[in-house]
Amino acid sequence: DSCPTQHCLLLSFCLQQSELNSFLWTIKRDPPSYFYGTIHVPYTRVWDFIPENSKQAFQESSIVCFELDLTDPYTISALSSCQLLPQGENLQDLLPRDIYRRLKTHLEYVKLMLPSWMTPDQRGKGLYADYLFNAIAGNWERKRPVWVMLMVNSLTEADIKTRGAPVLDLYLAQEAQRMRKRTGAVEKVEEQCHPLNGLNFSQVIFALNQTLLQQESLRAGGLQVPYTTEHLIKHYNCGDLNSIIFNHDTSQVPNFKNATLPASEQVTAQEIELYFRQELIYKRNERMGRRVRALLEEQPDKSFFFAFGAETGLMSEKHTQSAYRHIFCFIYLQIENREITNTRKLGSD
Repeated sequence: DSCPTQHCLLLSFCLQQSELNSFLWTIKRDPPSYFYGTIHVPYTRVWDFIPENSKQAFQESSIVCFELDLTDPYTISALSSCQLLPQGENLQDLLPRDIYRRLKTHLEYVKLMLPSWMTPDQRGKGLYADYLFNAIAGNWERKRPVWVMLMVNSLTEADIKTRGAPVLDLYLAQEAQRMRKRTGAVEKVEEQCHPLNGLNFSQVIFALNQTLLQQESLRAGGLQVPYTTEHLIKHYNCGDLNSIIFNHDTSQVPNFKNATLPASEQVTAQEIELYFRQELIYKRNERMGRRVRALLEEQPDKSFFFAFGAETGLMSEKHTQSAYRHIFCFIYLQIENREITNTRKLGSD
C-alpha cells in the first residue's frame, strides 16, 4: 500500500517494537467504561495514529474525565498562582548569586535562539518568537524556583518546535464540550502543585543547578539528551512508552541521578526522586483511583472515559496493578492490544 512518508517511516519503526498497545483499558461493566493514556504534546502530532477503538470509546462514552479541567478559567488561574512566590518576593532575592546569573544568561540565550528554533509551520500560523517566549517564561522572576527549574527544562529546541496546537488532553476536553458530553476532573490544582512546592530549599537549589548544568552542556555541544519530545511522540504513536518512560520510572520531572555526582549530591538526587515518585505517582494514583471508583459506583448506568497522562506511569501495567490492586479488586482491567494492521491502515489514509 502507498502511504505518506511519515506514516511509512513510523510503520517501519513500529514493526521493530514488541507488545504494542493502544493505551486503552476497558473496565468490564454494562455499559463499559475506559481508561485512556494521553500524552502532553500537540494533538496534531499523534491524532492520526490513535487507533479507532480508542476514538470510538471516546465517542460512545457519556462522561469524560480528566486529571484537571483545562477548559475551566479557574484551573488555569490557579495553576499560574501556585507557581508564584509570596507577594513582595523575587527570585533574585532568593537564589544564590551565581545561579541567578547563570539562569538569566541561559534565558537570554533561549530568547536569542528561539526564532531559529521555530518551524515554518509555526510561523505560518502567526506564532511570533517574542510571544512564545513570554507565554512560557514571562514573569519568571516572580516564580518559585522549582517551577523555574521545570520551565528551563522545557525551553529546548525540541520542545519549542511542538508548541502551537492544543495538547492532546486539552483537545479531547474541547471535543467533549463540542459533542456536549459531560466533563469532569478527578484532581484539584492544589494537589498537583503542593507536592512540587513541598521540596525544601536546598533540594530546589540542587535541582535548578543540575538543570542549568544540563542545559549549559547542551549549549556547548557536550551532552546528548537521552530522549526528547520527538522520541516520546514516536514511541507513543507506536503504542510503546516502555523504552523511554516506564523504564525510567519517571514522575514528569527531570532525572537528576548522575554517576559523576559526588556522594553527597547522589544522596540529594535520590531523595528528590523518591519524594516525587511517592508524591506524584504512588500517592497520586491511589487518590485518583479512589475518586474513579466513587464515580463508577455512584453512576453505574453511565459510560465513563477517563483520560489520564500515560507518561505518569498510571497506564503502565506494572503501576496499574500496584496502584489499583486494593481499590479496583472488583473491576477487571483489560488492555486492548493494537495490531500492526491498524497502524498500516492508518498509514494508507
